[in-house]
Amino acid sequence: MSIYDIALKTIEYKDTTLKEYRNKYMLIVNVASKCGFTKQYEGLEKLYKKYKDRNFVVLGFPCNQFASQEPANESAIMNFCKINYDVTFPMFAKVDVNGDGAHQLYKYLKSEKTGLLGTEMIKWNFTKFLVNNKGQVIERFSSLTTPESIDVYLAKEIFK
Repeated sequence: MSIYDIALKTIEYKDTTLKEYRNKYMLIVNVASKCGFTKQYEGLEKLYKKYKDRNFVVLGFPCNQFASQEPANESAIMNFCKINYDVTFPMFAKVDVNGDGAHQLYKYLKSEKTGLLGTEMIKWNFTKFLVNNKGQVIERFSSLTTPESIDVYLAKEIFK
């Protein structure tokens, strides 16, 4: 099974997969509206707008596993993102990223690119996984890594 075959739901609850993003670089992020890192939505949107014409997409996956910082339903989450950050990148239904109920996508991402000291666990909101245009997980960025830092990485390593 490849990353493109994993069943997902859009933020509007429509069944989908990542097949439409085949041949694109994907930055997959677990997001939350009431987190100290929430302002990263702004930088993520800038990254998306800057590189979307170069086969790059940001994909947001709301998660309520960290201090209940994403308690709203999907409709309220999308409304918050549009009003506060003018988010236009694709968003998906809420998922768990850790534990027995972790979504298959996050099980896959974590197994492909472990964190510090080989741990698979996601430590907090706004952990980011960069997937190349062949569907391979090539980088994992912590919550502390800003979208601006990722822009520098993309400019130097991917979109030279």
